[in-house]
Amino acid sequence: MAPSSSSSCCCCCPRSWLCSRSSAYTLTLGLGFVTLGTSRIILLKFSANEDNKYDFLPASVNLMAEGVKLIFCLVMSLRVIIREGRSCKDLGCSSGSSLPSCLKWAVPAFLYFLDNLIIFYVMSYLQPAMAVLFSNIVILTTAILFRVILKRRLSWVQWASLIILFLSIVALTTGTAGNQHTNSTHILHPAHLSTPSNSCLNYTRLETFRHDHSNSSWLEGLPQQLQGSQILQRLRSFGLGYVLLLLQCFISPLANIYNEKIFKDGEQLAESIFIQNSRLYAFGLAFNGFTLLLHSDSRVVTLHCGLLHGHNAYSVMLIFVTAAFGLSVAFILKFRDNMFHVLTGQITTVIITALSLFLFDFRPSLDFFLQAPVVLLAIFIYHSSKLKDPEYMLQQERLRVINGEVYERSRGDGEELERLTKSNTESDSEESF
Repeated sequence: MAPSSSSSCCCCCPRSWLCSRSSAYTLTLGLGFVTLGTSRIILLKFSANEDNKYDFLPASVNLMAEGVKLIFCLVMSLRVIIREGRSCKDLGCSSGSSLPSCLKWAVPAFLYFLDNLIIFYVMSYLQPAMAVLFSNIVILTTAILFRVILKRRLSWVQWASLIILFLSIVALTTGTAGNQHTNSTHILHPAHLSTPSNSCLNYTRLETFRHDHSNSSWLEGLPQQLQGSQILQRLRSFGLGYVLLLLQCFISPLANIYNEKIFKDGEQLAESIFIQNSRLYAFGLAFNGFTLLLHSDSRVVTLHCGLLHGHNAYSVMLIFVTAAFGLSVAFILKFRDNMFHVLTGQITTVIITALSLFLFDFRPSLDFFLQAPVVLLAIFIYHSSKLKDPEYMLQQERLRVINGEVYERSRGDGEELERLTKSNTESDSEESF
């Protein structure tokens, strides 16, 4: 009797230790994501000038952040290749047959390129608190894309909570229209890192002169029939910041879901995340580089003033925070899932809203305090009513086995492998859709 008790103890201890280690990794990943996400929003505001605009090119921040991520992942990929005795050809497209598998990384890279660029203009128009609260509509778009692309099931309670969430955000946005535009409130505006050259100064004077003598807006370039249309008038009254943020709420989940699908599709589930990210960030570097080259104004500014033109200490910190934030998102999509990413993002919402009361000129109305808790309550109901998807549970179990989080099972005679590989034939629940 003693031996069996001792063997069960030996069997339980490693598993409990592995569970605690996995929980520690999850907690560390979540805390890192929240910290980096909060820091990124704050640095986006602090790096702006007195007019809530950027003296530097936003694409230059994203370009250098992609470069930092690519260098890091290439170094780690070489370490993986040497340790596993693989060929360096695994990093790139060594043959024509592997070209389609490499090009598929261009899709999420392009979506992330748009997402990272839009956030600069969103923060130029909106208060950070309003931006993060409105961005919770990403839960609705993520749920829809989950159902369409990944075939994940949602309970009827979750769909009801999503409707409440959407209506609450619309009411919150409409009720705080006076606070929609952001104000520059931080006192310190750090000096630029580099001294502009004579060529840069001449170009800056010419651009200032041209800007002062050209007060036309983007609407004046449209035909007269469109300028007075009700659609454009409502667009202007609603706020360009909200329109851009709504667009971002579709682009961001689409990029994350597509990226997660590639991360965990077939043999890619066992592939190193650093090799996968090297391909992703190579395309991201190319897209941001093409933006600076193909856009005439950005190209001229870069040629005359350099890539670091207009950058300050906050923008330099923003480069590395953006790079680390992107890496944390990749680790979440690879080793956890997109819903974990969305859930931890809600913690960022609470922190940013609280910090906005002290760091920024954010004066919420009574409606804000009444409606904001409804948004958070709807999010809580959504995540508390999550269904157990058999296919998703199977995929997560396989990932745990691949990562070495599971070493032994009940009998160790292949029963676990059979359970992991056989398809689940359970019927869908009547309470899901």
